[in-house]
Amino acid sequence: MIPEDLRYTAEHEWVAGDGSGPVRVGITHFAQDALGDIVYVQLPDEGAAVQAGDSFGEVESTKSVSEIYAPVTGTVVARNEQLADTPEVINTDPYGSGWLVQIAPSDPAALAELLTAEAYRDLTES
Repeated sequence: MIPEDLRYTAEHEWVAGDGSGPVRVGITHFAQDALGDIVYVQLPDEGAAVQAGDSFGEVESTKSVSEIYAPVTGTVVARNEQLADTPEVINTDPYGSGWLVQIAPSDPAALAELLTAEAYRDLTES
């Protein structure tokens, strides 16, 4: 459940895209599984500036509330409005329709600093 074509953070976010345009961001299968049934998601507005490593939202489950951290510095260009009504889609499709936001990175080269699928697998299996 760790797609090879994505990049990852140690805080369990995934990033899709090469930085030539906006990148799509979500939380991993590992994260949604640990959270349990997701009941609410708070996301930043379009146009919001985000800083790599800083919290930009929250995911609330029946068990707890977890911060969502920006994997890259940039500007939010889209948010998944579907999650307002159906946040549980993150549980059923975390790498597809359960995406959170799209960010236009200010430095596309920063994507290379994120974890590869292999490095993320090592992190979650240790």
